[in-house]
Amino acid sequence: MSMPVAPPHILIADDEHGQRVLLDMLLSTENYQITALADGREVLTYLQTHTPDLVVLDIKMPYVDGLQICERMKRIQRLKNVPVLIVTGLRDEQTTEMLKWVKPDAVIYKPLSGKDFRATVRALLATKQG
Repeated sequence: MSMPVAPPHILIADDEHGQRVLLDMLLSTENYQITALADGREVLTYLQTHTPDLVVLDIKMPYVDGLQICERMKRIQRLKNVPVLIVTGLRDEQTTEMLKWVKPDAVIYKPLSGKDFRATVRALLATKQG
């Protein structure tokens, strides 16, 4: 008898409550386990003891921003292969350069399309499992 497969675990981090709720709602139709956190410090603490299947990060968050979290994850053996999806409204040159340097697995710009967001999440989870 095979063990039931646990649903993919997705960590969502955004300091805006409404955005966390929106992202959670967009994924609620799928069979995902969602953890939603509000700031970068909470994310780093959480990642010390958890290895999600996907991390969705806003860039601008209190204490530690999404780019710093992505950079740190890529340097930690246990977390370096966890896909990172950046969701941001920032399109300035500095942010674009930072994204090239930090190399998240995907970037989606706000206002986001629910369909595109869900498709990107599915694709990133598939690459991790494949």
